[in-house]
Amino acid sequence: MAEGNIERLTEKGFGFIRTPSGTDLFFHSTALQGVLFEELRVGQRVEFTQSEGARGPRAEAIRLA
Repeated sequence: MAEGNIERLTEKGFGFIRTPSGTDLFFHSTALQGVLFEELRVGQRVEFTQSEGARGPRAEAIRLA
């Protein structure tokens, strides 16, 4: 699994994860595992699987590291 940090969260239930390479990956709250969207904070370390979505790369299977 890849790791990164929560970069940005929105009130609409999605956000972005910054990878070590500096890329920001979109994620939706439905991709979270074992954590609620409301519990996430900017800067938190997370593990995820990167996949390709309709609009480009995205993070899935996200959990706290």
